[in-house]
Amino acid sequence: MTYETSETSTPGPTGVAHPPRWNKVPEVTAYFWIIKVLCTTVGETAADLLNEKAGLGLTGVSVLMSGLLAVVLVVQFRTTAYRAGVYWLAVALISVVGTLISDNLTDNMGVPLETSTAVFAVALVAVFVVWYRREGTLSIHSIDTTGREAYYWLAVLFTFALGTAAGDLVSERMNLGYRLSAVLFALAIGAVAVAHFALGLDAVRGFWIAYVLTRPLGASIGDYLSQPTGDGGLGFGTVVTSALFLAVVLGLVVYLAVTRRDVIDRAGAARRTA
Repeated sequence: MTYETSETSTPGPTGVAHPPRWNKVPEVTAYFWIIKVLCTTVGETAADLLNEKAGLGLTGVSVLMSGLLAVVLVVQFRTTAYRAGVYWLAVALISVVGTLISDNLTDNMGVPLETSTAVFAVALVAVFVVWYRREGTLSIHSIDTTGREAYYWLAVLFTFALGTAAGDLVSERMNLGYRLSAVLFALAIGAVAVAHFALGLDAVRGFWIAYVLTRPLGASIGDYLSQPTGDGGLGFGTVVTSALFLAVVLGLVVYLAVTRRDVIDRAGAARRTA
């Protein structure tokens, strides 16, 4: 999916254009979606692993991971351009934190999954509304100011929390199981792709819908691989599953950092339309 953009940033509703800066997020390629799904899988299994092994409890693990995320986001905001290692570390950590937020609401506070799913959906829509009204665009080709980057990461956090709650709602409350849930969400993403390429769905809307759906897809894959066979999984465990997916993510991120295949060509992007 591609997005309309320009060499200078899109002016906000005041009509004042932001000065041109390097975009802070990667180009949307096949690598992007592969790493995104892998990171969501790691977010699911790592959150379960830390909760089981760290001895800090769900709340303690949440505080620890939120602190680590805050540190990495400070580094991310201080960079002047997209850096694959920093960016994807932030995505992996925000995946864990988003999972923990949803789990805390469900397990510690007893909030029904239906309620948390609805609340996160409303919160995400609110972020998009405010972002668009202030900046005039939701395109990830325009994440070139501090304000836009703040909206971007806030939206990403809510997509992970929403995806966790929605994924748990489908796989557990609807008794579909992890494997069938993964197939269902994969088909939903395929439907979004068809709607974009064949039916003219706006690229920006299509991107964010797919971005939300990859969270429960990755979580369902992670649960299917890690959970015991008696619970509908393959029984690989959270340690093996997390280590395997982290290794693949690390390999892909190193490859992208060296080749820069996912760095947005602003001159080329200026010639593209959604």
